[in-house]
Amino acid sequence: MSDSTIQEPIKKKSYKKAPLMPIHIRIFVAIVLGQMACGFALGISGTALSNAAQYIQISDFWTGLIGAGALIGLAGSLIVGRISDKIGRRRMLMLNMYVLALFSALSLFTSNLFLTFLLRVGAGLMLAVDYTVGNALLTEWLPQGEDSKKQTQLLIYWTLGFIASYLTGIYITGFGAYTWQVIFATGAIPALIAAIFRSIFPLPGSPSWLASKGKVKKANHLIRKHLGKKWAVPKRVKKTKPAKQSTWKLLLTKPYRRKVFVGGMFYACQAFAFFGISIFLPILLQGMNITDEKISGIIYNGAMFIGILFGIFIFNRISRRAFLIANFLISSILIGLLAFGTHFNSIAKLTIFSIFAIILSSGLVLDYSYPTELFDIKVRGTGVGTCITISRIGAAAGTFLLPILTNIGGSSLAMWVCAIVLFMSFIICLIWAPETSPKFLNKNN
Repeated sequence: MSDSTIQEPIKKKSYKKAPLMPIHIRIFVAIVLGQMACGFALGISGTALSNAAQYIQISDFWTGLIGAGALIGLAGSLIVGRISDKIGRRRMLMLNMYVLALFSALSLFTSNLFLTFLLRVGAGLMLAVDYTVGNALLTEWLPQGEDSKKQTQLLIYWTLGFIASYLTGIYITGFGAYTWQVIFATGAIPALIAAIFRSIFPLPGSPSWLASKGKVKKANHLIRKHLGKKWAVPKRVKKTKPAKQSTWKLLLTKPYRRKVFVGGMFYACQAFAFFGISIFLPILLQGMNITDEKISGIIYNGAMFIGILFGIFIFNRISRRAFLIANFLISSILIGLLAFGTHFNSIAKLTIFSIFAIILSSGLVLDYSYPTELFDIKVRGTGVGTCITISRIGAAAGTFLLPILTNIGGSSLAMWVCAIVLFMSFIICLIWAPETSPKFLNKNN
């Protein structure tokens, strides 16, 4: 018994080097369903509010505020990440989708704008759990090499949920003045599907998180249960002292502050343009005098999906840093050209707009992997949560301001502001963005 115990560290391999097994697929599917529910819940605001304007008096202020509600709630990622670093990943992910379904369904029972806003903020807080904790759990379970690959694939499913919300919203009719409430409430369906799956196939805890807290035996027991006896926590983790309690103050120290700044700002500038434009696409298309808004919206969303596939294709073929810099530069030029070309005909506008959608959305593949790669395990939840919180401030600002800017100066003013924000991110990434791609880091070393 003692001999085998002594030999155990030599015989056992790092669980991060295990092949893909059923537990990996189960976790991936659970997170995928959550991402689809997140995309749907975020995207449904634009069509719901456009429909509401047909039946009730709603100002640009309330349109922007309710549209930004879920994104404001997502700013809770800062707190969510902190909690997950303290109590672990599993418990939060087992409950949040049920609560999201409840908040979405409650939209059926109120037409009060303030209550609707609060429900959207609550929904956003539940989304923050999947954005922050779900991503961390997936990264900490998947085999090395599969983690970044599967992270980029998550975006496909998030985008499918986002596009599905647009199609759902524009084709739901027949409920009269209640139609916009019904549209909001449809967000409960994908959330409930994700919640039920997680109940039938419960998520495990994170071995990496347990080991970082000094609970190596418990981590190894979890690994043996799901992967088999030949796998265990890596030796380097066993030798590491239990991590001190992660604090936000730690993120302001020299090893982390640049990473927090770049991770938060690139995400915020990207989210400002993406969510502002995508959520209020019907309003923007109307402001651009594009005649068939339904078909144009479908084309734009289709271009966005093509952009995601393009981003995944080039993700591991170019460095993360080069990807960021090129993406922000090209997208800022395209949206600036569209803002300048108010005299262009509808076909030219839609063509440039679609190319812009392809370029900007291709950069979304970095949202899952880049912030996660910036931080080590002891601050990953807090670090990623902080970046997401900063990004949601940008997203909420873009979503809140776009209807107001469009009303003040037309769609061209809104697009000029987006172009400036994107170009600012290009400058930030050009000067400060660190390289995190293992492939290109090895080449430089």
